[in-house]
Amino acid sequence: EQEGVLVAYSSVYGNTKAAAEQLAKKLQEKGQDVCVMDLARTDLSEAVAQAFRYSRLVLASITYNGDVFPFMHAFLHGLTERSYQNRTLGVIENGTWAPTAGRIIKSAFEKRKNITWLATTVTIKSAMNAANDAQIEAMADELMKG
Repeated sequence: EQEGVLVAYSSVYGNTKAAAEQLAKKLQEKGQDVCVMDLARTDLSEAVAQAFRYSRLVLASITYNGDVFPFMHAFLHGLTERSYQNRTLGVIENGTWAPTAGRIIKSAFEKRKNITWLATTVTIKSAMNAANDAQIEAMADELMKG
C-alpha cells in the first residue's frame, strides 16, 4: 500500500469523468499522488489491484436504472469479494432526477471493516455547477488530511 488516492469512475456523457478529473487535478496541485481510472476502459483486475495499492479511494458513478453503472457495479463486487477494508473512501454521484449512486456505493461496503467515509459527498445533477466545484475542493482538502 502507498499513500495516495485512486479516483475510479464510470461516466456516460462525460460529466462524471469531468468531476473525477477535476478532483484529481486539485489533488495533484496539492502534491498528492493520484491515479485516475475509467472503469469502462480499464481491465477490472487492474482497477482492483490499484484500489488495494492506494490508501484512499474515490468512487465516482452515474445513477443508472436506479443502480450504479454496470462497470462500477462490477468494480464494487471485485472489491467487496476480496474483503476490501481499512481504507478511506469518498463518493461522487451523478443523476439527473434522483441520484442514488452514493447510497448504493456505500451499501456495498456495509459489512467491510474499518471503512471511513469522507464527510464530503459530491452530488451532481447532470452537469457540474459552482456548488459542485466547491464540493470537489472540500473533498480534495479532506483527502489531503489523511
